[in-house]
Amino acid sequence: MLGEFREFIAKGNVMDLAVGVIIGGAFATITGSLTADLIMPIVGWIFGGVDFSSKFILLGSVPDGIAATDYAKLKEAGVAMIGYGAFITAVINFLILAFVIFLLVRWVNKVMRRAPDAPAGPTEVELLAEIRDELRKK
Repeated sequence: MLGEFREFIAKGNVMDLAVGVIIGGAFATITGSLTADLIMPIVGWIFGGVDFSSKFILLGSVPDGIAATDYAKLKEAGVAMIGYGAFITAVINFLILAFVIFLLVRWVNKVMRRAPDAPAGPTEVELLAEIRDELRKK
């Protein structure tokens, strides 16, 4: 069983998958920053200075000592609310990530199609047959 596991791990596909997951995690962090730090502030500015990441609908009562507009503290206190701003940010983050992956797959497919294989020459058997025939002629 240990040998089978070692063989499974040593396959190229597993290693490629591991590298892909690690790079994907790092790329998701970059995409999250792009969304939160660049795109959403611009979207908020377009809509009149609205910060979407802290937009919510309050469903429960507000505990004493917490402002009814402080999304982070309300969430930390476990107050029931719908954080639609965080959801909008997550959707935009997903769309950016999906689009970049689409572009990457499209580029890889283009590269794979670009290089057609060279026409195959005669096989080894055909070459040997030609040599044999030439030797018979002499």
